[in-house]
Amino acid sequence: MRMRLFLLIPSLFTALLLASLPARAFDTRASSAYVLDVTTGTVLMEKNAEVPLPPASMSKLMTVTLLYEALADGRVTMSTPFGVSERAAAMGGSTMFLNRGDRPTVEDLIQGIVVQSGNDACVAVAEGLAGTEDSFARMMSDRARDLGMNNSSFGNSSGWPHPMQRMSMKDLAILARHIIVEFPDYYHYFSQTEYHYDGRAPDNRFNRNPLLDLGIGADGLKTGHTQEAGYGLVGSAKQGDRRIVFVISGMTSEKERADEAEAIVNWAFRQFTMKTTLKAGERVAEAPVWLGSVDTVGLVPAQDVALLIPAADREGISATINWNGPIAAPIAQGQELAEMVISREGLSDTVIPLFAEQGVGNAGFAKRLTVAAERVLALALGNDAPPAAIQPDPVTN
Repeated sequence: MRMRLFLLIPSLFTALLLASLPARAFDTRASSAYVLDVTTGTVLMEKNAEVPLPPASMSKLMTVTLLYEALADGRVTMSTPFGVSERAAAMGGSTMFLNRGDRPTVEDLIQGIVVQSGNDACVAVAEGLAGTEDSFARMMSDRARDLGMNNSSFGNSSGWPHPMQRMSMKDLAILARHIIVEFPDYYHYFSQTEYHYDGRAPDNRFNRNPLLDLGIGADGLKTGHTQEAGYGLVGSAKQGDRRIVFVISGMTSEKERADEAEAIVNWAFRQFTMKTTLKAGERVAEAPVWLGSVDTVGLVPAQDVALLIPAADREGISATINWNGPIAAPIAQGQELAEMVISREGLSDTVIPLFAEQGVGNAGFAKRLTVAAERVLALALGNDAPPAAIQPDPVTN
């Protein structure tokens, strides 16, 4: 019979550090929306954000992502020519007016997709990378799952209405962040205001993003519209050290989309300030050590911690420190031991790993013998309580 002797009883240490006050919510007119502060990883707002919806041309971001990945892998270069099939040339809706037999380069196609929202350009990319658009759509779906986009599937490369063409607003934000972080050398195309291939289609040369010329830091990414989906936008803006990504869908007109997008950007930057609340290596708590050369170990963050603080509620923040313990020696300096969870009402929690401030060796023989004897005596007396947790040092913002 398998036997177990439990000398340690895991206990969850929780310490309230600061009082909590509500953040200022944004009441969006969009049917679904998601706003992410990329700099701190804070979700500022979500509304029906995980519901799979028709993404229209916003799904072109996945087509561009697979093309960017082909560039990064060296499978193509900016000057690699792609063919244009009859299928690609026959695409309706928004196009870059490719003709059968054209040989646009990768750079041409990027601009045709990003600036002109070209459905023909998407099909040319799909066929050039995967042979057929159906195969490419399967690649899109597989890659979405790899990126943690759990509410996305694709039936085509362009966003043309299709039963399989579905994305959630959160997934679109994940994708936008991925593009910004992983492909900075190519991101500038999203802020390009006009392009027309070979001088064609002068009336369809302008970028549809309504925020690019407003002076609010907007620099991408993609609009979308179908009758089923309404008007949507995946956008990003940068002001100072902060960048946000936002996604809205279900707007009723281009004007409503533009007004709502601008309002979200202004709210995201004006209602929150970024502040360094903890310094790297600064002790925030002590955790009890089991059978160590010392009784406690300091807990510190490895990096400076910057948080978004609601501008009207600068002290509206609470934090808890959690670990399973007491923590058994030996402990290496820098070993991850605990986590600090910072909560603000109306915002997503921020989880910060905490590490051992210093190494802790094993206790000597005499101490180990004494602790074992005390433990046996406690069990004999029916006292099975774990050692008391030690209170953390105060943390202020």
